[in-house]
Amino acid sequence: MQFDLSKFIAEHVTRRAESLFTQDFRAAQYLLSEQIKGRSVLIIGGAGSIGSQFVKTLLPFKPSRLFVVDNDENGLTELVRDLRSTTNLFIPDTLMCYPVDYGDPVFEKILRTEGPFDIVANFAAHKHVRSEKDPYSIEAMINNNVFKAKRLLDLLVEHKPERFFCVSTDKAANPVNVMGASKKLMEKLLQTYASTLPISSARFANVAFSNGSLPAGFLQRLQKKQPLSAPCDIKRYFLSPEESGQLCLLSCMLGQPGDIFFPKLNIEKDLMSFSEIAEALLLSLGYSVTKCDTEQEARENASLLDGNSTNWPVYFFKSDTSGEKDVEEFFGLEETVDFTRFEKIGIIQPKLKENQFKFQKFEKQLNHLESLFQKDKLSKPELIEALRQILPEFQHAEKEKNLDQRM
Repeated sequence: MQFDLSKFIAEHVTRRAESLFTQDFRAAQYLLSEQIKGRSVLIIGGAGSIGSQFVKTLLPFKPSRLFVVDNDENGLTELVRDLRSTTNLFIPDTLMCYPVDYGDPVFEKILRTEGPFDIVANFAAHKHVRSEKDPYSIEAMINNNVFKAKRLLDLLVEHKPERFFCVSTDKAANPVNVMGASKKLMEKLLQTYASTLPISSARFANVAFSNGSLPAGFLQRLQKKQPLSAPCDIKRYFLSPEESGQLCLLSCMLGQPGDIFFPKLNIEKDLMSFSEIAEALLLSLGYSVTKCDTEQEARENASLLDGNSTNWPVYFFKSDTSGEKDVEEFFGLEETVDFTRFEKIGIIQPKLKENQFKFQKFEKQLNHLESLFQKDKLSKPELIEALRQILPEFQHAEKEKNLDQRM
């Protein structure tokens, strides 16, 4: 209860005393207030780590109505409790939370009856690389990240907001896993609608200790007296939860149609391995680290833990699962990037005319992909090849092993 996670993230993960976006966010205060105050807002996937942080970042600018939709009923409950327990946080008189999937008919009913909304932000997504282990999980991921997003866009064309934001991922840059490829497809989809809707997006670094992430899993393992396990050769960029909310809000409210925001991070000083975070966490909690050579050895050592234990077992290994990217990057060589508009944010600029020209071909490719899901039997290689036909830059890293086979 005395462990300060925010302080730990600042000192040992991001290694930044203040938000990366402090200067950009302060400079935007007037514009943000002008565009948010008194507006009606709909947030999809608002119970997740980034979505809930977006809510907290948005509320001080005093929207008039806030609707939050998420299929995680427990997450929505915690969001409301958290908001109403936070000191001096503005909460509009109309705060409505619905445990609804944004692909369900009842969501469309909410949008048509309670809208149009001035600001719509979508955080609903499959975000895990592990969700590509077989054709079923791949179909569910693409359906959520691409086809439901398309149906949402079609609805918003009828009920136009002033601003629409949809979260992406750094893994969409030169994708090597299906999750990244699905988000790259989503980005292409967004840009085909950018001449009709005021759309922007953001590519992310890992959000430190976000729900379901490996670092968040460390806390669960500690609570359950289980060993910590992590790859030692995978390094990633990290943002704090606060930074994630700021980046999304700046993109949502200040982005031009088709813009994709990303954090300006330094390859020399900002990359961290998961094993480094695990060790730092244990040391911060007063434990020493006992390195084990196998998962079994780590489990056996963990079974001996008691209230007097000062050593904690860990198993660090070299990555051998599908879809892991060797090098973190936020943009590809073929993309046009503006580094001048913000101090700590880069912007991938769209090629709107080119996207409009290619829209019909892209729509046919999406229809073909969707038609594959009508088959009773579908192989993973067949789906990978279908994705490659749409995304020639997709170079899938297949290693015949997935993260569900790891501790």
